[in-house]
Amino acid sequence: MSPLTDYRRLVALAGPGYLVLAFVARLPLAMGQLGTLLLVSTATGRYAAGGLASGALAIGTAVGAPVAGGLADRRGQRPVVAVQSLGAATGFLGLVLLVTAGATLPTVVSAAALTGLLVPQVGPLARVRWSPLVRRRIGGDPQLVSTAFSYESAADEASFVIGPALVGGLVALVDPTVALVAAALLLATFGTAFALHPTARVAHSRPGRRTAGGRLLTLQLAVLVAVMGGIGVVFGGTQTGLTVLATEAGTPGLAGIAYGLLGVGSAAAGVATAWLPARFGHERRLVVSSAAMVLLAAPLLVVPTLAGAAVVVTALGLAVAPAMISAYSAAERLVPGHRAGAAMTLLASGAVIGYAAGAAVAGRLGDLAGPTAALAVPVGGAAAGLVLALATARRLRRSLRAHATTPQSRVTSSA
Repeated sequence: MSPLTDYRRLVALAGPGYLVLAFVARLPLAMGQLGTLLLVSTATGRYAAGGLASGALAIGTAVGAPVAGGLADRRGQRPVVAVQSLGAATGFLGLVLLVTAGATLPTVVSAAALTGLLVPQVGPLARVRWSPLVRRRIGGDPQLVSTAFSYESAADEASFVIGPALVGGLVALVDPTVALVAAALLLATFGTAFALHPTARVAHSRPGRRTAGGRLLTLQLAVLVAVMGGIGVVFGGTQTGLTVLATEAGTPGLAGIAYGLLGVGSAAAGVATAWLPARFGHERRLVVSSAAMVLLAAPLLVVPTLAGAAVVVTALGLAVAPAMISAYSAAERLVPGHRAGAAMTLLASGAVIGYAAGAAVAGRLGDLAGPTAALAVPVGGAAAGLVLALATARRLRRSLRAHATTPQSRVTSSA
């Protein structure tokens, strides 16, 4: 079947309402990071302070996500994601109150970290639902699961277009506090609805997927997490670098819009990845897309204006989604089926930790040397990802081929 037919089958399987619901539930994560960065930077007048608070939020998310993913594997997504959604919404509102009340930076950073612990990783948890959903409804179709992963990456990237754009618009029209309040309301409403959707019950009911003695953390998975960390550095460094560039130009509200263009190219590439032939293996896709990220990020070192940086960032997005899809798809094949939630959230945590590091370093460099120094950070993150992808390509290929020979892989593989 063609990818277009597969996309229509996904809508029929889960229902159009679910796709909209799961998409909107992702927005608070993207809104929270940029909203915190702009809120604290505006209140303190220091990019490094904003980067520190945003990074603390990201680190909290990175620490909390694998724990929540493991709990969801054991207890089901419904109670876990519902508690996370309501708790993180409360945390965002508390963060606004602290900043507007003039709380000290350590207090604000601590509050951001605690809020991050509760922010649900909707994208990775949505990925976990597709394989059992496809198996239960139509008996299993690896290519359809692969198409679902392509869609989920496109949805992730689209959320990082709309989320920052919403923040940028609210900051330009009102102020950064409104952006975080909006993120809290969306999370409380749509995050809870995502938790309670019937697909959550299907994801937790996975007979026959347990593998006795199956390990979660292998060398290959650890490298994939590190690769995702490099991609996260690209995100965090780009977002902060663009914020420095936009603020120095006197238009801080445009930072979110410019950063959102990274997701435009990435979302388009994510959808198109479903057309790649199966013989073009995940390890090869990872190497090629990582090399493309380095080449497309390099012009950030020489662009003098926000408009020029926006063009470069849009092109850079074309390489980001294929790399992320390859990492997630490879991980889904490598781990025991009953550990899928923990594995997906662990990869997401790698990206979040990378984001935190990229945002913090770029913020410091922006304070010291301006936007060009800050925008060198995503170039370095892309280069690190390429080195890791090259180093693990052969071992990953062997592991994927070995996994493909097992009976379990014929059911759980994402092609």
